[in-house]
Amino acid sequence: MIARYGKATAKAGRGQELADILLAAAAELEGDPGCVLYLINRQADAADVIWVTELWRSQADLDASLERVRDSSGATAAMALVDDWQMIELEQLGGKGPTCDA
Repeated sequence: MIARYGKATAKAGRGQELADILLAAAAELEGDPGCVLYLINRQADAADVIWVTELWRSQADLDASLERVRDSSGATAAMALVDDWQMIELEQLGGKGPTCDA
């Protein structure tokens, strides 16, 4: 499985708007069997910092999803709201929930 965190710092005062776009993207992923987890979170002490927690069945599933949304209106709208975007790739070690062994 592929696990990642995304940290998006929205333009001042635009965090909720960005979160709404990402929540819509999460809803669209409901039917995607390759997406195991796609959570949108707001940083408690910074309303314009939005975190995305992702877990994908495989790199191929992640790549296919990225290709589908790359030039979409939702992706374009989201990126217009972002001052800084960081993606952190993770090496899954285990714990409670879906793991590499699943």
